[in-house]
Amino acid sequence: MTNASGHRESPDRDESLADTVLLDVDGTLIDSTYFHALAWIRAFAAHDLTPDWWRVHRTVGMGGDLLVGEVGGREVEDQLGDELRADWADRYRQLLPEVRVFPGARALIDQLQQAGHRVALASSGAQEFTEAALRMLGMAGDEFAAVTSSEDVDRSKPEPDILATALQRAGGADAVVVGDTVWDVESANRLGARCVAVRSGGFSEAELTAAGAVEVVDDVGELATRRWLP
Repeated sequence: MTNASGHRESPDRDESLADTVLLDVDGTLIDSTYFHALAWIRAFAAHDLTPDWWRVHRTVGMGGDLLVGEVGGREVEDQLGDELRADWADRYRQLLPEVRVFPGARALIDQLQQAGHRVALASSGAQEFTEAALRMLGMAGDEFAAVTSSEDVDRSKPEPDILATALQRAGGADAVVVGDTVWDVESANRLGARCVAVRSGGFSEAELTAAGAVEVVDDVGELATRRWLP
C-alpha cells in the first residue's frame, strides 16, 4: 500500500498502537552519517588502510565494535581495532561543529510527547556523542523516557539489545522504531517491533523496505509535517 506522499507502507502498520517510540540518532535526528564515514576513512588512512567509501558508509550505524571487522576484516580488527575506534572518535569529535539537526527533528519529538507517547533515544553511539546530539536538539536527557548509548549494552545493532534496553527503561510495552539504516530495521525486527525508516542516512527505499521497514519516508521532517503518530 502507498500513502498520500507516494511512499510505500505496510498494510498492517495500524494493526496495533505503540505506546513508545524509539528514535535512532545518527542519520535520523542529526545529519551525521557522512561525517562518521569521513572520520572512519581518515582513521583507516592513518594506518595506511584505504577501504572504499561506499563500504564504510554501508556499515555506519552497526556499531564500532563490529564496523572495523566488517570493513577491514578479522586481522585488522584483532591488530588495530581499539586504535581505530579511538582514532575515529577523535576525528569525529573534530567534525562535530559541522553536524546539524535535521529540520523537523525537534518538532517530531514534541508532537509525539504531546500525543502521550513515551519517546526514547535508542542510540548505539558513544555516550559523549549522544550527549552532543542532545545539545544540538536543545534538550536534556531527562526530557526523554530513556536515552541509551553503546556503554549500556554488550552488543550493538543489528542486535536488538539497544532497543530492548531503551524500551525497558522507558517503561513501554510496545514500540515503533524510527531509524535510517538497514541495521536499525534488522534490530527492530529482532525485537519484534515495527520500524519506520528514513532515507536521510543514505539507504534507499528499496533497501529499507527489503529489510522489513513498514514505511519509508525521506526524513523526520516529513513525519513532523504529516504529524505522524505510530
